[in-house]
Amino acid sequence: MKILVVDDEPFALRLITHQLGRLGFPDVIAHDRATEALALLEHDALAADVVLLDLQMPEMDGVEFVRHLGMLRFPGSLILISAEDERIIETARKLARAHNLDVRGALHKPVKPDQLQALLGDMPHPATRPARPIPRHYAPARLLEAIKQGELFNVYQPQVELATGQVAGVETLVRWQHPEDGLVGPEHFIPLAEEHHLIDDLTRSMLGHALLQARAWTEAGLRLHVGVNISMDNLGALDFPDFVARALVTAGVPPEQLVLEVTESRLMTNALSALDILTRLRLKHIGLSIDDFGTGHSSLAQLRDIPFDELKLDKGFVHGAHHDHLEPGDPRGEPRHGTAAGDAVGGGGSRGPGGLGPAATDALRPRAGVLHLPPDGRRRDSWLDRAVGAASHRAGRGAVT
Repeated sequence: MKILVVDDEPFALRLITHQLGRLGFPDVIAHDRATEALALLEHDALAADVVLLDLQMPEMDGVEFVRHLGMLRFPGSLILISAEDERIIETARKLARAHNLDVRGALHKPVKPDQLQALLGDMPHPATRPARPIPRHYAPARLLEAIKQGELFNVYQPQVELATGQVAGVETLVRWQHPEDGLVGPEHFIPLAEEHHLIDDLTRSMLGHALLQARAWTEAGLRLHVGVNISMDNLGALDFPDFVARALVTAGVPPEQLVLEVTESRLMTNALSALDILTRLRLKHIGLSIDDFGTGHSSLAQLRDIPFDELKLDKGFVHGAHHDHLEPGDPRGEPRHGTAAGDAVGGGGSRGPGGLGPAATDALRPRAGVLHLPPDGRRRDSWLDRAVGAASHRAGRGAVT
């Protein structure tokens, strides 16, 4: 196991290196400058399996280093080291996890050998650890070709009613089936589409397929609300509401069945033009959702002015709130405001009951699930098959579906 130690104090470096050697980890690289350690990982992301990182450093502090690790999609593990107070360390740990880093824990200085052993002893051998995808870079022309050739497709994430356990709707997620690279996630092409003005082409394709799938589900006996993510760039075109209305007519889907989801952090950056277009969409009875609430900078006063009818909390807003004594404040406040302003509040990305305390559970009605469907939504023994069967059964008893 290769371990990279980053600390600006020479004595701390020597001490930790010595401790690691006595614990049976002789393959240690020590750097007293964060910039040099980062350059090493930029050259070879596999140069270290574990990074032990001090938070308080000159030139580049630990938070900056964590940000760069996230940008590099560092595939190894991270252990934070600091003499700062617990709140700062806990915040840094949450920030690192938000960057999708594998944070094994945090240690107070001076580091004790038994603490190191406890964190490193539970780690899988590097050979058995699942590899993270290597960042991919594509030319704009290649992405446009993929859109036109139908290489991009939708998968659907169910939203489940907490009270009944029934599927109430789905969120549409886009993927790229690349002929050479295999399945490519949206983080590799959505920013590219936005930067090179391809997002309209992508959104039109994604929306069209989602509406056709919604009609197919309706014909199968299951009427679902279908959420489609849109970019802030889509809201720069004043004819966007008219385009969406035409797409609904073409697919034969009522506007009330569609929910357009806008990320809250982007929405607040250009509120005036967004309000114009969003209001027109609501006038056409198209649902609006603020996605990933809690990750941006909006206030409740700003939210009051947006004609949304769904507010989706980012998982970091409520995850662990029922047991984390460092969590600032009661999660009841803002979700209940959202419930009053709109029709539904959802917790995006939550994967189990342990992530929600009683306060948040009271406030949330639909909650996002975690099961993805293939693009045609027709896999045998899928949640859709079961949901259609349940809908047919209810219809036979005279229930409204």
